[in-house]
Amino acid sequence: MPIQYFANREITAEQAIALYRKTSLGERRPIDSPETFEQMLKHANLIVTAWDENRLVGISRTLTDFVYVAYLSDLAVDESYQKQGIGKQLIKETQANIGPKCKIVLIAAPKATGYYGPIGFEKHPSAWTLGK
Repeated sequence: MPIQYFANREITAEQAIALYRKTSLGERRPIDSPETFEQMLKHANLIVTAWDENRLVGISRTLTDFVYVAYLSDLAVDESYQKQGIGKQLIKETQANIGPKCKIVLIAAPKATGYYGPIGFEKHPSAWTLGK
């Protein structure tokens, strides 16, 4: 059965954490805090998920106003499912759900910096952060 994609399908913190543990993104997310993950999921404006039958294999978690900008805060695909186009499709599904003029912005994880350019993202020289 092909991978299926859903916008805003309800997922639990436990399902999300299990997925993040199977990705390099888990190194930089609070995978030991289900309470934090519950709030991360609750307050995201758009969550697109990829499923292999009943198994969560990918996620795109976005904060957006749906008209001008969408901050793609997480793009994670189970390492055993990578190199199949799931990440690209998660981005396409995200674009389809935010509006035609809304641009996607992200900060690439160090291990993923080579991924985004070839799929159409433009690199900008600086990003600013405040806090931990």
